[in-house]
Amino acid sequence: MNAMNDDVWKKLYEDWERLNNTHLQDLYVNNPNRFDEFSFTKDDLTIDFSKERIDSIAWKNLLDLAVSCNVEAKRNAMFSGKHINNTEDRAVMHIALRAETDDGYMVDGINSFELVDETLQRFLTFADLIRNGEIRNARGEVFTDVVNIGIGGSDLGPVMSIKALKSYSNNGPNLHFLSNIDGNDFQDTFANLNPASTLILIASKTFTTIETMTNAKTAKKWLLSELSDDEVGANMVALSTNVTATSVFGIKKNYVFGFWDWVGGRYSMCSAIGLPIALAIGEARFRELLNGFRDMDQHFRSAPLEQNLPILMALVGIWRRNVMKAPTMAIMPYDQRMDRFPAYIQQMDMESNGKSTTVSGEKVKYETAPIIWGEAGTNAQHSFFQLLHQGTDVVPVDFMIAANVTHGLIGHHEKLIANFLAQSEALAFGKTKGIALNEMLDQGFDLEKATNLAPHRSFEGNKPSTSIIYESMTPFVLGRLIALYEHKVFVQGAIWNVNSFDQWGVELGKVAAVDIGKVLEGDASIQNLHVATQNLLKKLNKIRKK
Repeated sequence: MNAMNDDVWKKLYEDWERLNNTHLQDLYVNNPNRFDEFSFTKDDLTIDFSKERIDSIAWKNLLDLAVSCNVEAKRNAMFSGKHINNTEDRAVMHIALRAETDDGYMVDGINSFELVDETLQRFLTFADLIRNGEIRNARGEVFTDVVNIGIGGSDLGPVMSIKALKSYSNNGPNLHFLSNIDGNDFQDTFANLNPASTLILIASKTFTTIETMTNAKTAKKWLLSELSDDEVGANMVALSTNVTATSVFGIKKNYVFGFWDWVGGRYSMCSAIGLPIALAIGEARFRELLNGFRDMDQHFRSAPLEQNLPILMALVGIWRRNVMKAPTMAIMPYDQRMDRFPAYIQQMDMESNGKSTTVSGEKVKYETAPIIWGEAGTNAQHSFFQLLHQGTDVVPVDFMIAANVTHGLIGHHEKLIANFLAQSEALAFGKTKGIALNEMLDQGFDLEKATNLAPHRSFEGNKPSTSIIYESMTPFVLGRLIALYEHKVFVQGAIWNVNSFDQWGVELGKVAAVDIGKVLEGDASIQNLHVATQNLLKKLNKIRKK
């Protein structure tokens, strides 16, 4: 592979030639200590790789791959504040958002803690003052509802986290999220809200994001249906760095909370973008969330290669994607409140590493980011697990579950655990035709019918999965899990030699939408558009005029 160590890759492909014809059942039979060898624990977090189609030889070669691709040196470059986002000439320092003063992170010669701590304390204090009713609207009324208007990284992280941490949400206003430019989303979000008692958060780093600003302008008009021009400013907050644009929009200076160009949108949850989370769980719990992030940051920064959880997860992902040639992977949290976690990781992974150009500008000659998808178990089992068990494609799975829960319905959780364990076992080990046949004969089926049905009731197995277990879903645990995947994505980008921190593919569609929008508004000729787009637009306009 280009930009990769050819000798190591050759060994890995040879490993696959050996393992491709080896069943996971046999790997377990041949190595009774397989779980001990391929599971790793940090405090209450355990990650079990023993159901991945891998052995000790391939494992060593994967570790050698990390060394040959200078993963640790690239990690150190990020932590030292070097401009590893080379296409935008920026440092990548989201880790500084959850740092302590003695971590010593420097960005362009400045201790980042000094930059971050002031803003952090400002928006956390603001959140608690909203929660306890000390900050009110211009009429002296408390805010009963808050609407966060944002998209992508300004939406997915807060939405996911607030749902995941619902057990810790209390005493705050009702939180709502508006992301889609679709007017239906706007109407549904605002349908039962009172303008006077609703606080609008406008989350846009540049304060120019088309979807966000379109919704924000409509929201301001909605506020003005009840409030005066003098009153409306008390009902709007900006999470943005563009203080000029926020001022023009009518947002008070002390209601603007910024962040920095070294924080990418999909990595911004610990910045002011996390204000909705703080509104839900309060300052103390939000700091626990940050501590969870930092705990995994420190582990990633210092743990030896062979014990480093993000690096190990990344290497297993490389094995799946580049060696096994699996085009997708699924994330299955067995926790209904974590059902938005797959979507959050989907953006983080696919926007970061969905690249076909190396850091140096060359065309990649290998597979990069897999397609990420998933759903909460057990719902997923009754939706698409049929394909996972008996379909023609192999879909590696990350299973996730908490050992303990807060809801008190222990019987429910025991059944959830049973399903969590059963699915990874069934995917790995399957069921032979012979076993299926004997089961039916024991149930009283006649031989002919049992023989005919056996192929339909057998399962090949040998489908890989990783199991992730943790003590319970707390702010600390959530932060640690997110950082685990953040750093996994970084390591994979380092191995693929791509820039994980730009997103020019996202910008392409945005620019095209602006050009088409000018035509729709009558400010440009339809002839400026591609003929394919012209024809679709003409058809749409014909239908719209009926």
